[in-house]
Amino acid sequence: MAYNPVYTLSTLTVPATVSPDTALSSLNLNWREQDLPERERTKHVHRLHPYLGKFIPQIAEIFLRKFTPRLVCDPFCGSGTTLVEAAALGIDSVGCDISEFNCLLTRVKVARYNIDLLEREIKDILTKLNLQLTGGLFASGIEDMQVQSEYLKAWFHPQALHQLLTYRGLISEYQYQDVLKVILSRSARSARLVPHYELDWPKKPQTEPYYCYKHSRICQPTDDALQFLNRYSLDTLERIKEFNAIRVNSASAQVLLGDARVVAFPAGIDLVLTSPPYVGIIDYHEQHRYAYELLGLSWRAQNEIGPACKGSSKSAQSAYVGQIADVLENLKRSLTPDATIVIIVNDKYGLYDRLPAQLGFVVEDKLDRHVNRRTGMRGNEFYESILVWKWLGGG
Repeated sequence: MAYNPVYTLSTLTVPATVSPDTALSSLNLNWREQDLPERERTKHVHRLHPYLGKFIPQIAEIFLRKFTPRLVCDPFCGSGTTLVEAAALGIDSVGCDISEFNCLLTRVKVARYNIDLLEREIKDILTKLNLQLTGGLFASGIEDMQVQSEYLKAWFHPQALHQLLTYRGLISEYQYQDVLKVILSRSARSARLVPHYELDWPKKPQTEPYYCYKHSRICQPTDDALQFLNRYSLDTLERIKEFNAIRVNSASAQVLLGDARVVAFPAGIDLVLTSPPYVGIIDYHEQHRYAYELLGLSWRAQNEIGPACKGSSKSAQSAYVGQIADVLENLKRSLTPDATIVIIVNDKYGLYDRLPAQLGFVVEDKLDRHVNRRTGMRGNEFYESILVWKWLGGG
């Protein structure tokens, strides 16, 4: 893409300053790390659990403030960025995802909580866990530790797996079980037998000491999940408390588990705000395989759109375009007249160029955004487009 952003020519957009009167052409979204540090991109519940391929909440906030919808929809809701930002602004939302884990994570982020009860439950399960692991009062009633999953046996040290399964066996005693499941999943991710610098893309279990590029020393494979269960429990509680204090409780958030090509979306959607999967980049089920194995979630990877396992060949691109078109065609049944479609995508193959005319949308604008910093080992810059279309076909 022939696009070379010059950061000094215009003021970078501050999300809170955007209003319906803000011109799309005035938006400067080329934030650098110093302009938008990681702690802001991962504020409150946005960092309840690592997730590859999510877009940053500041973009969602900007377009929600610009278009002020009554009901916003994200048909690829992923980790819930659009729905969380909508709840913070008092906007009703609906999200859909083919991944049961993604739906679980999103529901946990946007749910309303009795904070006192949540705190008691998070701390109580840790107390019981620690007593159980040291042979305390709660030794009885914990599930049988026989493990049927070959994946879990291969990717976790026996001690770490025992700790995770003990925690899992206690979850059913509590009201906020989904929160505890997310804590368990996040802890499992960190407790896998993988190098510290390969948490995102592990190639195989690491069972021997290794040179760690993250810490610049020899590191040992992880054999302890308890440290993560304790740490992430407290972090989760604080993040939910923080979001609970700023969200608008009157805003509803509905999460649909299903295929966006056929799922029945509610009527009255006047904004679609989404970042679809990029063709051939991520296998969304596989990145959370540990969660599916631990929690017994349904596996629907065969229904993913544009997964990495199918590559980015011409035939894969053609299939991808058809599947994205099917999602948008399905959504049209639920759109209000003059609804707006905002799609954030790295469209380096130009796959979205023909879709508006094909589907009856009108192109309103296209903003190019330079992404010059990433987290972890994914440090290469890239460009993404923000496509703004209008639906003039009636509801």
